[in-house]
Amino acid sequence: MTPTHLLVSVLALHLAIAGSVKAQRTAPPAVRYDQHVDAGGSPPPAGTLRNPLTGDKQAAEDGGKLFSSFNCDGCHAGGAVGAVGPSLADGRWRYGGSDGEIYHSVFYGRPRGMPAWGGTLPPDAIWRLVSYLKSIEPARDTISTTRW
Repeated sequence: MTPTHLLVSVLALHLAIAGSVKAQRTAPPAVRYDQHVDAGGSPPPAGTLRNPLTGDKQAAEDGGKLFSSFNCDGCHAGGAVGAVGPSLADGRWRYGGSDGEIYHSVFYGRPRGMPAWGGTLPPDAIWRLVSYLKSIEPARDTISTTRW
């Protein structure tokens, strides 16, 4: 793909997102995290977020373009390997690595640096970012079974 085609693709994606931002301001349901401790063994009510774009290679590719164009790589570096912000490509997830948990992190942000994008990006764009991040294969030596 030539640089001109890439620029046109990114601009078209931005225009599509901008056109749907105002129409979609619904907050996602609360997400239940495995690392939460439930008082009395009863978890609070929470929904399940399911990625409607799971397995969609074009969505993952679009998400990679969004990752760069919305400056996610400013903190997480190119390829999401981590810089000022943590790596999103090493298979370790501080706030959970399911699609719904990642969506929640992008939508609401996280303390000490991760902005909340839910007021700016429509759900479809966030799901494309999630699809991109989930498409990154962690290097074998960085995979950890420990959750933060």
